Amino acid sequence: MSGDAGSAAKAASRAADAAGVAAAAAAEGAGRFGSGRAVRRVEDPALVRGEGRFTDDVTLPRQAWLVFARSDRAHARITAIDTAAAKATPGVVAVFTGADLAAAGVKPLQLPAGFRRPDGQPASAPPKQPLAHEVVRYVGEPVAAVVAESRSAARAAVTAIVVEYEELPVVATLVAALASGAPEVWPGAPGNVVAEARYGDAKAAAAAFDKAAVRVAVTIDNQRLAPSPMEPRSVLAHVEGERLTVRLSSQMPSGVRDSLAAALPGRTVDNVRVLVGDVGGGFGMKTGAYPEDIVVAWAALSTGRPVKWQADRLEEFTSANHGRDAVSRAELALDAAGRVLALRVRTWANVGASPGAVALVIPLMIGPWVITSVYDVPLVDLHLSAVLTHRMAIGAYRGAGRPESIYLIERLMDAAAREMKLDPAELRRRNLVRAAQMPYTNALKQVYDSGQFERMLDQGLALADWAGFTARREASKARGRLRGRGVATFLEWTGGNVLEEDVRVDVTGDGFIELSSATMAMGQGIATSYVQLAHDIFGVPPERIRVLQGDTDRVNGFGSAGSRSLFTGGGAVHVASVRCVEEATKLAGQALEAPPADIEYRAGRFVVAGTDLGIGLFELAARQPGERIVVSGTAKAGGPSWPNACHVCEVEVDPATGAVEVAAYASVNDIGRIVSPAIVRGQVDGGAVQGIGQALCERMVYDEQTGQLLSASFMDYALPRVDGFRGFKTTFDESVPCLTNVLGAKGVGELGTIGATPAVVNAVVDALASAGLGRAAERVQMPLTAEVVWRALQGQFPASVLPVRA
Repeated sequence: MSGDAGSAAKAASRAADAAGVAAAAAAEGAGRFGSGRAVRRVEDPALVRGEGRFTDDVTLPRQAWLVFARSDRAHARITAIDTAAAKATPGVVAVFTGADLAAAGVKPLQLPAGFRRPDGQPASAPPKQPLAHEVVRYVGEPVAAVVAESRSAARAAVTAIVVEYEELPVVATLVAALASGAPEVWPGAPGNVVAEARYGDAKAAAAAFDKAAVRVAVTIDNQRLAPSPMEPRSVLAHVEGERLTVRLSSQMPSGVRDSLAAALPGRTVDNVRVLVGDVGGGFGMKTGAYPEDIVVAWAALSTGRPVKWQADRLEEFTSANHGRDAVSRAELALDAAGRVLALRVRTWANVGASPGAVALVIPLMIGPWVITSVYDVPLVDLHLSAVLTHRMAIGAYRGAGRPESIYLIERLMDAAAREMKLDPAELRRRNLVRAAQMPYTNALKQVYDSGQFERMLDQGLALADWAGFTARREASKARGRLRGRGVATFLEWTGGNVLEEDVRVDVTGDGFIELSSATMAMGQGIATSYVQLAHDIFGVPPERIRVLQGDTDRVNGFGSAGSRSLFTGGGAVHVASVRCVEEATKLAGQALEAPPADIEYRAGRFVVAGTDLGIGLFELAARQPGERIVVSGTAKAGGPSWPNACHVCEVEVDPATGAVEVAAYASVNDIGRIVSPAIVRGQVDGGAVQGIGQALCERMVYDEQTGQLLSASFMDYALPRVDGFRGFKTTFDESVPCLTNVLGAKGVGELGTIGATPAVVNAVVDALASAGLGRAAERVQMPLTAEVVWRALQGQFPASVLPVRA
């Protein structure tokens, strides 16, 4: 047996053992609230009553407010900053500039090692300064900060700051950045390419293309997006004795703590505490530390007072991480039977001016891992470049690299089917990885532990009534509408690249079970799932189980990103709960003067087998030192999970206006074992809405000459609305558990987003092709607004989006 197969077999055994334990516990006492049950979310009552506790809900004695002065230039040298008038403004406590912070030893956020430039030298990018020092490189970059007694006083003082600039050349687009002789964003990135990656065998792929019967190509612009969580960023910092406490809205408290300790002089992870309360959405935008977090923390340390900053929506548009923004030329080679021979992709990712770690990881590592998707693609040739421009940096946004890659391969599949005059579902079927090939190693050396992709395709086509489409197209035609259909069969990688998480279980003498985790709730319902998993083991009423998150003094870990919270954090809940019952059984044996082997546990009570002698779990905890039983557990997955799905979309297009309506949307999803059915459906459907947003309406727009952000409000940036689609048919297939984690679960949070974009765009392209455009319809670029679609129907397509060097 190979190493991969052996690991998979061991993981399968662990998953089977875990499933057996969970099933036995559920049979004993899980009742109506155990895993697999559709229950009401435990988070919701407090939130709907307005009792949530977000960062901005917290006010501390003597609290001051901080407001930033931000650059209105995309690229300029700071020649002078006059803060005298600001300091003289009534109510002002302090004013800080980048020079002040640099002199105090406050460090920038660091670019990670490991990436290289095209010339083989280590990647180098502009430092992500807490406040711009000497040079500004994007509109919205923080230049100075005012701390005042009130927010209004701080705002007034900011307007009194005078910054003198020397204008520098701006490169705001990929085309401009990669043009011959273009101004450089950073001297350490010649030609503005900060890093690049190559995968596959270019020579073998070229040979496959030479002998191919069919070759198709598409040019794709995965446009820049604004993540747009409901709650903007918020930070409140204060000093308690020798310790710094920072409360903020974040998905990764431990990572923020580590970054603060690294940036602030005199700070270590031991004297920095990060607290996170309720989080009003994250979508990846709230992973890791921001420059503003460091400035607020430094202001609290410097003034000795609590300091709060609350971002407004304009600041979120200009200075919170954006998503996507990559241009690709993708080619597929196939034989005469429609079997894929090779995939070739050239991508330029616009990572902005001061990219952090994630900005490079997404296009150069995570995205490539899934680019062959559910298809058996023998050869790849990938050439990927991360390019600096004078824009805000790219970061994680729901899917983070996987949507871009899946969109490429799914657009190629439809293009090949159109070229070969095949049903697009049939072409996909011919190329699917078969169940018998599992565990399967793709061309990027990623191992899929499980999956039955053809089964998912069959179920998706049946749910969508694929065979009945012709009749629906004719009915739409009778109403003066064009109808198109699109399908996406795909997978994604989940795990956040860290496959381990810890959970601490406290059983308290006053009648509660507390689950402490470093993963974070941010609207996705993870606390409900954790309560259900703990209920499986403990069998106590769910109201007796509390989930505690967001305190680095209590527990630390990777956090919530990459759809990992359930299969890592949930796995740790399961492991720690089982261990807690085991340890408590030993304590019960001592209390009842019976061997542990004779002790039975049922729904919150230990009894000596065959007798009525027993003791309650909480009574037992009350007898322990500190009146509690404390047990920690660690779950470590043997590899990532590979959720997969088949999504089918039908659209109607009004040829007179170009308006697109999602007329039908069906999806069948394999996410392994399901703990909370209602929650996973919400995750898939909500994710699909965000994918539809990219397909049809969302786009960040910068002025190509000045680098000014033109879509900096919801008046100019369009989010999807409920009247744009007619609802979803969503089902799940639990027959294929994940073999790499103790729960058998696969990530779900990003699956809907990844599948929706290609399914919707393929449907629109199909509608346009049916109107006589044929393969020319493939030239449309997202977002497919009414204007874009109408122009396509008139034969008007955008100019090439490829950089000059293509």
